[in-house]
Amino acid sequence: MHRAIGERDLAETAVGEAAARDLFRDVVLAREFDERALSLQRRGWMPGYPPFRGQEGSQVGAAHAMADGDWLFPTYRSNAMQLARGVPASDILLFRRGFAEFHSGPDVNNFTQAVPIASQLPHAVGAGMAMNYRDDEHAVVAYLGDGATSEGDFHEAMNFAGVFDAPVVFLCENNNWAISLPRERQTASDSIAQKAEAYGFEGVQVDGNDPVAVYETVGGALADAREGNPVLVESLTYRQGAHTTSDDPERYRPAEEDLPEWRTADPLERFETYLREQGVVDDVFVAECRADAEAELDAAIEAAEAVDAPDADDVFDYVYAERTPRVDDQQRWLTSYLERHDPQQREF
Repeated sequence: MHRAIGERDLAETAVGEAAARDLFRDVVLAREFDERALSLQRRGWMPGYPPFRGQEGSQVGAAHAMADGDWLFPTYRSNAMQLARGVPASDILLFRRGFAEFHSGPDVNNFTQAVPIASQLPHAVGAGMAMNYRDDEHAVVAYLGDGATSEGDFHEAMNFAGVFDAPVVFLCENNNWAISLPRERQTASDSIAQKAEAYGFEGVQVDGNDPVAVYETVGGALADAREGNPVLVESLTYRQGAHTTSDDPERYRPAEEDLPEWRTADPLERFETYLREQGVVDDVFVAECRADAEAELDAAIEAAEAVDAPDADDVFDYVYAERTPRVDDQQRWLTSYLERHDPQQREF
């Protein structure tokens, strides 16, 4: 792994002062988004939310290492990465509210968020193989959690990537828990990174709470992937909160983990302390970042709330390309149910 921040000066890294400030600004925005989204869910604004507090440094560092033309295949917890890639916060909030279509923002090379575990990984490798066929110079980052490594899709995707030299970086954020299952019950391997060896390519570990180290590691992995050498990056981080807002980690996760301090340290606080010591940020800049993040989230929430709620019938329009008799029956049942209980309720 790269030496952690605090063990080397910023000048010794691949990140300049301006880039470090950009990283910090996006980590601050990610933290503000997570806190706001959690509060919104608790007051019923959205049905559920997967917190990522503690994983911002990993996601932002990886996003900044990607080129604009690279493709990200995200999951439901990769909101910080998507924000850093330019996806408007309002779009992510609309997704969490159940909207099938987004209403704002620039074109970003991000695939749709995958909620089923690991289902995006074969898609990511397929996209990478297509890049090879088209002589495309870009690469793919496939984001996953440690729990996804127990799914068949993970192994199938890894195998295809190795056999076909797909330009793919598998970014596995290992936060030590797949819902209630600890890592040691997930696999008997010494690390997740070493699983890559079985498929003929390299696996590396990185301190996921160090955005600079993640930036360097993922950047190097992307360079290798573009040369036809896929890489599995295991980002060692720690999810401070619950798996989702419907989960209670106190039922299965002890208060004090048997993990090293660097892994459980708050990535935002740690990065801010480091940049202050390096003379890169000061009180004025930090306050500006926080004020900008708050203003951006205020505007995003306002924009999301301004979008009309979808009609109840819309839920049937995105199941199949052409309606089936069963879907039509379900729609008729819902229409009848709503008319019996509240004839005016045509919106969710």
